[in-house]
Amino acid sequence: MMLLLGCGNPDEPTYTITAQDSSGKVQPTTATLPPTDGTPNQNHVKTANVAATDLVAYARTLTGTPYKYASTDPTQGFDCSGFITYVFNHFGIAVPRTSKDFTDVEHEIPLEQASPGDLILFTGTDPSDRVVGHMGIVVSEKGSPVTFIHSTSGKAKGVVETTMNDDYMQRFVKVVKVF
Repeated sequence: MMLLLGCGNPDEPTYTITAQDSSGKVQPTTATLPPTDGTPNQNHVKTANVAATDLVAYARTLTGTPYKYASTDPTQGFDCSGFITYVFNHFGIAVPRTSKDFTDVEHEIPLEQASPGDLILFTGTDPSDRVVGHMGIVVSEKGSPVTFIHSTSGKAKGVVETTMNDDYMQRFVKVVKVF
C-alpha cells in the first residue's frame, strides 16, 4: 500500500487516510481536523457506522505481519502507528499517523473500562520518558484482563496480541475511546 517516512511533530495532529485510485495507485489524503468542542485536546476520529467489533476482527486478520519502522504497507510490515493507520483506513477512517499524535485524540477512560476498539497508548521503550511512543487496539471485553493487538519491534517482532503485563503497565499512558 504505502510507506510513510518522516512522521514529524506538527502543532496539530495530521489525520491520514490512504486509498487506491482506479489505476491501483495509492493516493494519500491528509487533513488537520478541528477539535470537537473548541479545546485543543478533544480531537475527533470519525468512525461513522463502523462497529468496533468489525475493526478488531479485521485487525486480527493481520496477525503475523512483520514489524517495519515507518511503514503502513502490509506487504513490507508495520510500525505500531502504521498498523493502526492501515486498520482504520481499511474502513475509511482518517487517523493521526504517529503514536504521539494520538495523545490528544478523543477522551481518556480508565484502563479497567477499556473495551474492544479502544486505543491503548504507551511510552516508548523508556518508561521514564512519559511521551507516547507505542500503541495498540484493545481486543478484550470490558472487565476482562486487558489484551491488545499491536505491531511490536520487541522479541515478538510484528503484529501480535499481548495481555497487559508488568512491562507494559510501567509504560502505560492511557486508553482513549474512539467508538
